[in-house]
Order: sequence, then structure tokens, then C-alpha cells
Amino acid sequence: MAFMDFKFFSESLRMQTEVYVVMPQRSSAGEIGIENKAEAKKYKCLYLLHGLSDDHTIWLRRTSIERYATEYGICVVMPCGHRSFYTDMKYGGKYYTYIAKELPRVIREFFNVSDKREDNYIAGLSMGGYGALKIGLREHGSFCAAAGLSSVADIKRENFDEVLIPIFGEEKNIPAEEDLFSLAEMNNENNDKPRIYMAVGTEDSLYQDNLRLKAKFESLDYDYTYREGPGTHCWKFWDEYIQYVLKWMFG
Repeated sequence: MAFMDFKFFSESLRMQTEVYVVMPQRSSAGEIGIENKAEAKKYKCLYLLHGLSDDHTIWLRRTSIERYATEYGICVVMPCGHRSFYTDMKYGGKYYTYIAKELPRVIREFFNVSDKREDNYIAGLSMGGYGALKIGLREHGSFCAAAGLSSVADIKRENFDEVLIPIFGEEKNIPAEEDLFSLAEMNNENNDKPRIYMAVGTEDSLYQDNLRLKAKFESLDYDYTYREGPGTHCWKFWDEYIQYVLKWMFG
């Protein structure tokens, strides 16, 4: 695999931004301990989103995502969404537009990745789990599957005023397209709605909200997978479960 620290100007954000990208490397003769799955083709691509306290570097720092991706011969794109909840903020950047629309176009411009819906995936943890499920549901013509680990499942129940007011304004009026429960209902009749995967630790503070979102998806007509196990809101859980996500997506 090759690792790139990719810096470019975002028209949506109107600023320079940074993305981590790992890609299969066709020529890796002599590399020890890695099975090369690179092929002469356009690669499947996973957009992997971080949580509230982190940035684009965190998945590489806290997990072995590069090694896990090698097994499947995929590209993994890790952007920075800051504390935006991957939303076009009222007082801040247009992070939904950037992540969901601009970034895939830019990645395809510079990297050898497929533009086919069936080859594009999105996942994340906590705030990034919310972002991945939201983007997957809203951009169902672009992503075939979305996965959330320990997701902020119910944005309306969050009480982080210092975070949510810059995003939604002082009244914190959250529109239907930003609410996962509403989005699940709104997209239920779409024939190309994404496959959905959710996982959460049974000791996680977000466990009950995830159970309620699970019940919503299960009441609708989705290709839906849910998994839980012992664990809190922590990297030990996410490092284990991102491997299950990759197997579900690419195995």
C-alpha cells in the first residue's frame, strides 16, 4: 500500500484542506509481511470519517486501517470534517457539500478510483458514524453502502450547545435531512438506497440511541446489518469493528 498526505484547495470550504489516502501499490516486490492485492483497474473506495475530538489522522494513528485495507485491495480516503457533524454549518464551513459532493470528484481527479456507485462506500465512528449514515442515505446515488460505529444516532438528543449552535443556529432547528430517523423514512421507497451497517458497544453511552435507530431501520425495507458486543466509546472497540465493516463491505 502507498500512503499520501494529500493537500488541496476546497472550493466548498474556500480554504486549503488535507486528506489522508491509502492506495494499493502494484509494484511492491520485496516488501515483507504484506500480501499485495493491487490490480490494474480502478479501485473501490471507502471514505472513512472521524469523530468529534479527532481529525483526518486519527484512523491511521489508532488502528491498523492501512494493513486491513491491504487485504481487500481498496483505496481509503480519510478527510477532515473538524467539529461540523458533516453539515453545511450556519456559522462555519460547508462540510456536507465538501465531503459528500466535492471530495469524491477531487479524489477521482487525482487518484485511480472508480466512479461507479457499486464501488464507493462510506463509514465512520461517533460523529463520523452519524455523518456516514447521513451522507449514505442522502447521496444514495453515489454510495452503495454506509456503516456507522458507535454513531451519534439521534442528533436531536445531543446537548453540546457549543458544538451544535455554530452548526444549526441558536434555536437548534434540525431539518429532516439532518436527522437519521427522518432520512430512513424518507428514503425507504428508493430502489437504490444503500446497504446499512451499524455497530455499538453495550457499555457505550450512545447504546440506547443506537438501539432506537436499529428499531427504525428494522421496521423499514432496508438491507440492514446490526452488530453489538462488549465495549465502551473507545478505540479498542473501533479497531476491532472496522475489520467487521470491511469484511461486510468487501469480503
